[in-house]
Amino acid sequence: MPGLCIPTFKGGIGFDYRLAMALPDMWINLLKNIKDEDWDMGHICYTLTNRRYMEKTIGYTESHDQALVGDKTLAFWLMDKEMYTNMSNIFEITPVIDRGIALHKMIRLITHSLGGEGYLCFEGNEFGHPEWLDFPRIFHYARRQWNLVDDNLLRYKYLNEFDRTLQHMEEKYCWLSSPQAYISLKNEFDKVIVYERAGLLFIFNFHPCKSFIDYRVGIDVAGTYQVVLYTDSKEFGGLKHIDQTVLYQTTDFEWNGRKNFIQCYIPTRTAIVMALVSMV
Repeated sequence: MPGLCIPTFKGGIGFDYRLAMALPDMWINLLKNIKDEDWDMGHICYTLTNRRYMEKTIGYTESHDQALVGDKTLAFWLMDKEMYTNMSNIFEITPVIDRGIALHKMIRLITHSLGGEGYLCFEGNEFGHPEWLDFPRIFHYARRQWNLVDDNLLRYKYLNEFDRTLQHMEEKYCWLSSPQAYISLKNEFDKVIVYERAGLLFIFNFHPCKSFIDYRVGIDVAGTYQVVLYTDSKEFGGLKHIDQTVLYQTTDFEWNGRKNFIQCYIPTRTAIVMALVSMV
């Protein structure tokens, strides 16, 4: 679009963000070529944060290469043909759909909160639309099936509800306009990532089969914390393995380069976001 990046005082729109084009390529490569247990936590964190200081960047999980004809969307790489047969709430969830929904939420959360100062989503991908757009060559694929997310018998509503909650959470805590996150843990054996941004504590367990009890994570600001977002909540299609009303008190002991630590339960393939509710 002519004038898109020209400053407003010169008559332009003033768009001054860069696009983090490496992010969707990384996620697609992981899903296509690397087994879950071999995902490199350090590489994920490096790619998500590899941008120049103070240079505003738009993070996104899938680009037009996946949303349009030519490749598969993130959801389709995760769940493939089972999206046509096993997304119904009437039937018991299959391992493929369970994994797909879990990772779809985790990938979007970590990209949103760690990958930049803005976030981009192609229409329909927020709820895991199963097909790409092909316009104008094939009219059959030149549309979004919004009816999928409105059907209470289908699991697409869970992904949409998670995306809605994610946007409202960012609006409340403003991590996109906060300084870049401090990553205190990239554990390759446990497949756990921990970082802080905008006063929030983000905890990710990407391990495909291990859950961790009383897992110790570092946190800089002492006080009492509570879970404000949990990817496996029932409203997001999960099993709600943790009680979100529990309060977590910090211990005054340095851990992973942070002044304090807390201990919490981290189920497999879930992410937890905690906020400070009271200071010491």
